[in-house]
Amino acid sequence: MRALIWDLGGTLVDTYPDVDRALAEALTPDPDEALLHEVAVLTRRSSGEAITDLAARHDVPEERLRAAYQATKETWERRPPPVQDGARAVLAAAHEAGALNLVATHRDRESASALLAMLGLPIDDMVCAPDGHRRKPAPDMVLALLTRHALPPGECLAVGDRPADVAAAAAAGVDGVLLETPGIPLDAPGARRILSLRELLPLI
Repeated sequence: MRALIWDLGGTLVDTYPDVDRALAEALTPDPDEALLHEVAVLTRRSSGEAITDLAARHDVPEERLRAAYQATKETWERRPPPVQDGARAVLAAAHEAGALNLVATHRDRESASALLAMLGLPIDDMVCAPDGHRRKPAPDMVLALLTRHALPPGECLAVGDRPADVAAAAAAGVDGVLLETPGIPLDAPGARRILSLRELLPLI
């Protein structure tokens, strides 16, 4: 393997618990497990779509949900979310095998770079959608990394937590791995699925 192409939030970094609770609490001060599960199902598809859907379902202004989401991201500037279990081990194993750790994220470069620095994650390169790339499931960010590092698609592996991540990889000719959240259904036919990043270690 020549490179791992990582998604950032939800894959390398465990952002979902904070996001899910923030959106649920924007709907009601004391959300129950059913509401948290409803939110989680939607955020695993897209945070933006989740906000729109939840606002319509619960008859609340989208602005309230967007403000809660933004406040959560601002909190991360002081207290970042945890690194996903197994991420450091896989990053280290890739480097030991001579492979690159690359990131393709929808996050803006400033916040993504700050998050990686705060958590001390050893990334070799990163492309960000706000730099001018189409968002996943378009393959643009994956293709940009392949081109920049002269990587054959068949010698790389992409890891993400949403169907859009593996769809973007497939469109670029890269095998994708979907990190699932237990109990959250994800529609990604044919994708290799894992429940822990540690399951990647034998593939490196």
